[in-house]
Amino acid sequence: MKAKVELSKNVLYAIPVVIAALTLLFISLPVQASSTDDSIEAAAKKSHVFTRYLQGDDIKVQAKDGVVTLTGSVASESHKVMAGETVSNQPGVKSVDNQLVVKSEQPSKVSDAWLLTKVKSTLLYHRSVSVGTEVDVKDGIVTLGGVADNLAQKELTTEYAMDIEGVKDVKNKMTVAKSTKEKQTVGEKVDDKIDMIGDKIDDASITTLVKMTLLSHRSTSALNTSVTTKDGVVVLSGKADNSAEIALAGKLANDVNGVQSVQNKMTVQ
Repeated sequence: MKAKVELSKNVLYAIPVVIAALTLLFISLPVQASSTDDSIEAAAKKSHVFTRYLQGDDIKVQAKDGVVTLTGSVASESHKVMAGETVSNQPGVKSVDNQLVVKSEQPSKVSDAWLLTKVKSTLLYHRSVSVGTEVDVKDGIVTLGGVADNLAQKELTTEYAMDIEGVKDVKNKMTVAKSTKEKQTVGEKVDDKIDMIGDKIDDASITTLVKMTLLSHRSTSALNTSVTTKDGVVVLSGKADNSAEIALAGKLANDVNGVQSVQNKMTVQ
């Protein structure tokens, strides 16, 4: 009888302790969620994509329990996609409600104006392309100007431009630099491009840039490719029609700014 009484007393003493523990747990959960949401918002705003490519856009990022809502306005549809991708790649994000509005009328697909933007942005993502590459488009024909560091770079720029959807032909009028001084002069034409190549870029931005690159090139735009990044190491997975497509996807991803290396795990379907 005495043992039963002592047991009952122990249970009674334990109840307040359990209640206190549960109370602390329920109080801490909203705090943890709020901390995660704050981290998501801060990481997105400080990301390479937001500070380099979207700095002129008016984007508001609001996270609630891992669900992120994007509001405001951007210059183009591609900027809207880039913003959404970059946020969705942040740790802790469950979903993204992209309500961004494109503030200006967009040129029709495959028009000269559309191609001009497409070619310029795609070349900008690649580290092996000259920082001073000039682009002009007339009737679907792309003319490249400026100075390349070497002949291989000039030829690669032609290859990249030619592989963009809608481009009919490429006329490469770039000259090859003959001196270090000439290269430095060209480098001054585009702000911070060298920093973009040399500085560490966050993983979320790298994933976004790789995805945008693969979508921009007609040879890889239709591939079912999954992209993840950890400490600058990009992992590609998914299906391709042949080994040549797999090799090209790896080549394009490896030449994106910030990529340290690529693990290509794609398979032939």
